[in-house]
Amino acid sequence: MLVTPEIQAQFDAAQNIVLMTGAGVSTPSGIPDYRSKNGLYQGTTLPPEYLLSATAFEVAPAQQYQFMKTNMYFPDAMPNVIHDKMAQLTQAGRARIITQNVDDLHVKAQTVPDRLIRFHGSLYDIYAPRDQQPATVADYLQSYQRADGALLRPRITFYEETPFETDRALAWVQQADLLVIVGTSFQVYPFAGLLQVAQKGTPILSVNLTHIETPYPVHQIIGDATTFFETLKI
Repeated sequence: MLVTPEIQAQFDAAQNIVLMTGAGVSTPSGIPDYRSKNGLYQGTTLPPEYLLSATAFEVAPAQQYQFMKTNMYFPDAMPNVIHDKMAQLTQAGRARIITQNVDDLHVKAQTVPDRLIRFHGSLYDIYAPRDQQPATVADYLQSYQRADGALLRPRITFYEETPFETDRALAWVQQADLLVIVGTSFQVYPFAGLLQVAQKGTPILSVNLTHIETPYPVHQIIGDATTFFETLKI
């Protein structure tokens, strides 16, 4: 049993839950994760840390674009029960979500917008750095260059760049009365470091297929997050 009576009681009592999500939340929707044996980072000829870097955008934009277009865009993917239950908690005013995911499935699930931080941005927010003008995803999936030659890119956090809304994310974690980490290896910083500002004594849970390495006092629930959220009563 993943959702024990004690865990259900923690959710029932909490009024300011912060859900910290990673790629494992979206794998049931058909989107590959990054570091597992079938993940996005397997089988690449160049290091993914390079292919998804600010440097690659400057010096090898065509190569970077092809990697992202081939491996990261799943516009037909739909939210699963994890996204849906989390969205319901935001709609009830009891939870906020900080996600590493760039797939916008939390948005599709009708998460309350001001209760969602897309810490690493969104693949579906396209713009030209030259003049900050927006472009459509449809145009971007046809070409990474505008008609005038300007390069297009998604507004995501490339390696070597700073995540979005870090200060607000830290404030949310500090205010939380329950922190729940779901579907992430919890190895990427500064995301994993957000826990440093959690109030002493605040319960921290993780729901993940494997054990996560963290210096923080996390109660680790090893199992399928889909099963966990199917069982969890909102």
